[in-house]
Amino acid sequence: MASPLSSASNDPRPAPAPVGAVVAGPDWRFTVLTSRLIRMEYSREGNFVDAATQLVVSRDLGPVPDFEVRRSEDRVEIITEHLHLTYLPARGFSRSGLSVTLRTAVIGAHGGTWRYGDRWDPEEAYRTNLGGTVRTLDTVDGATAVQPGLLSITGHSVIDDSGSLLVQEDEWVRPRPHSHAANTATAPDKDLYFFGYGQDYRSALRDFFALTGPTPLIPRALLGNWWSRFHRYSEGSYLELMDRFAAEQLPFSVAVIDMDWHLVDIDPAIGNGWTGYTWNRELFPDPERFLAALHERGMQVTLNLHPASGIRRHEDAYEPVARALGLDPATGADIPFNIGDKDFTAAYLEHAHHTLETQGVDFWWLDWQQGGDTDIPGLDPLWMLNHVHYLDSGRERSGPGRTSYRRRPITFSRFADASSHRTPIGFSGDTVTSWESLRFQPEFTATSANIGYYWWSNDIGGHMLGVKDDQMTARWVQLGCFSPINRMHSTMSMFNSKEPWRYSRDAHATMNAYLRLRHRLVPYLYTWARRAHAEGIGPVRPLYHDYPWRMGSYDNRNEFLFGDLLVMPITRPADPASRLAQEEAWLPQGTWFDLPTGRRYDAAAADGRMLTFSRPLEQVPVLARAGSVIVGAEDLGEAAGDNPRHLSVVVVPGADGEFVLEEDDGSPEPGPDGVVRTRFTLTWNEAAGSARLAIIQDGPDGVVPDEREIAVHLLSAGGQATARVNGTDTPVKERPADGFTLGGGLDVSLGTVRPADGVVLELSGVSTKPPSLADEVFRILEPAQMSYPAKDRAWGVVSSGATGGTLIGGLRAAGLSEQLLAAISEVA
Repeated sequence: MASPLSSASNDPRPAPAPVGAVVAGPDWRFTVLTSRLIRMEYSREGNFVDAATQLVVSRDLGPVPDFEVRRSEDRVEIITEHLHLTYLPARGFSRSGLSVTLRTAVIGAHGGTWRYGDRWDPEEAYRTNLGGTVRTLDTVDGATAVQPGLLSITGHSVIDDSGSLLVQEDEWVRPRPHSHAANTATAPDKDLYFFGYGQDYRSALRDFFALTGPTPLIPRALLGNWWSRFHRYSEGSYLELMDRFAAEQLPFSVAVIDMDWHLVDIDPAIGNGWTGYTWNRELFPDPERFLAALHERGMQVTLNLHPASGIRRHEDAYEPVARALGLDPATGADIPFNIGDKDFTAAYLEHAHHTLETQGVDFWWLDWQQGGDTDIPGLDPLWMLNHVHYLDSGRERSGPGRTSYRRRPITFSRFADASSHRTPIGFSGDTVTSWESLRFQPEFTATSANIGYYWWSNDIGGHMLGVKDDQMTARWVQLGCFSPINRMHSTMSMFNSKEPWRYSRDAHATMNAYLRLRHRLVPYLYTWARRAHAEGIGPVRPLYHDYPWRMGSYDNRNEFLFGDLLVMPITRPADPASRLAQEEAWLPQGTWFDLPTGRRYDAAAADGRMLTFSRPLEQVPVLARAGSVIVGAEDLGEAAGDNPRHLSVVVVPGADGEFVLEEDDGSPEPGPDGVVRTRFTLTWNEAAGSARLAIIQDGPDGVVPDEREIAVHLLSAGGQATARVNGTDTPVKERPADGFTLGGGLDVSLGTVRPADGVVLELSGVSTKPPSLADEVFRILEPAQMSYPAKDRAWGVVSSGATGGTLIGGLRAAGLSEQLLAAISEVA
């Protein structure tokens, strides 16, 4: 029968390489996909695969590159511009029989030759392979080992596709002609992909996506704030909470309903209540009304699902599923979960899920933890769940009064394998609530970009166990603001929840500020989501993706790039006396400004500079290059899923720059008729005291508002500035730092403008004006818990006009602690 996902045939989907790319023998085959990517196959019986697999969707990566083949009595050599493969058929796929050498230089002391059998060693992660990700962080307290990624300091890596099943044209899967397991008695079949890209990491990822499929374009609303809690909510209590968030100007765009949306107290004779598809009508008497109320608040809704127990007799879906499978529902017999069976999967999707989606469920949180076996040999049920749910979410639908339509596909599940980037979003699992877990999470999330997995959703604030720590929670929410997905979550406990008002005054204010900032950043992050889909660049990624030839980019794995912003999350508690927490980070060459403080940092050397950042609870270092333009939403009341009418433009002084805001119509696959690009071009002339911001919009009508309110915030700018918008004078206002997310500077309102007609802001008498040294030192000393005489002595040193080493020496003599001296050294 045809798959429930497609009416296509059940033949394997073809994915051959171009003609002329293959060099083969009786039991081996090499395919030159690019000059830096070679497929290497071994099959004792010559069962080579040209079909798509669970990992690989296309082997046609463009024109076949030039390569030379040298054959001799005992060996075969393939030489491309970048690689030299040597194979000795008599020795087969073995360490002495197969090797590939890079013909280009690589960073590091390790050699540029790979030999078959080289193994991933987690202890070598920082010296060779840069790591990838891991299936789950369940119960992890702190750091954990991850699987290898695509990128390596040695310049080469190998992806093993040997165990991958074939994908049919109807989207179902089947074993290979001779499975990996079937040949273990002799020599197992091998299907390997050698990536030899040196430190050209972006090209490696680009070709990885060409081979395995791009990372999809996720729905825009999912980039806002998510509210999630394992808690026995009712319709009334959940909506009441959402309304309190709105009243406190805390915007949320995704509502997550955990376990208790469905019946959990069931007859023990049929098992436990973890699996469920039937609303608990005591808590949610009218599901359609509840879901509609959340949609009216501009929110998407996802329900938690543990499908392992199948469909049982207490479920609303039981009778229709049983009849679809030819079973007698009168027996009340359990219908086991079997994602490897087409008939079960068809009934499972249609009757257990589509009915609830018709009520208003937008997508599913697939919480699979129950093993790795199915009826199809070698098929991981988690992979198949991700696959079928993702495809099913993008199916053709019909509704009352509507023509056939499709939604942008999405699912929310755990990581299965290196193809999981095709089925975002990832749920990383139930971490322990501790500083150690917080400290690992930035590295974990950024490093996942090394295997193209860009859309992790972590439990912000920690999930379970641990202790309540107001400072730690506030720091975690700051990290969430700059994470791919910002989902607040906690386990079932009366005391463990993430409402900001349940924390101290300072933590409460900090959490509020960064939840609001996240909402404002959605247009910026969505632009990067579109770039991730089109260009393969991670929205959140390690610094070495952009600076691979600078060793400093490898030194601190906790700092990362969020778009073009360099973020150094604070993951350590503050010193009690100075009330400052410290983190060390590397700055690439150039001039950088810290958005929360307005401070300027110069890294003149080609290798950049190391710097220790000291920050109070309310601030986290977020650095932008001179000349950056950061476009976000200005009005917290506009839904995250909408293209906003009110825009906020942060201009970072000191250089020319440009940003292109990308927006679309929200359709499943926006084409040219559904995409609008708005270009913000900054020209900064410090010597002349002038700046110019030109705005021009290109794209079809009707996708974004024709008229927009635009507010421009010039960071660390001052002077006797005047402004003109399209030739008309407009006021310039001084703006003090907000103390949390944006330093002081100047504000200019452009008013209501039509970007499609072009808008030009011209400023005169403007200059770069970071905070003064005296002001900076006062803000560091004033909250410090220390003796007043020592503060007064220190202030005397500052007031003397001392700078550099003289300043620091004088402050040390005045009795300042090393923590305070480090903080002042940062700004001196």
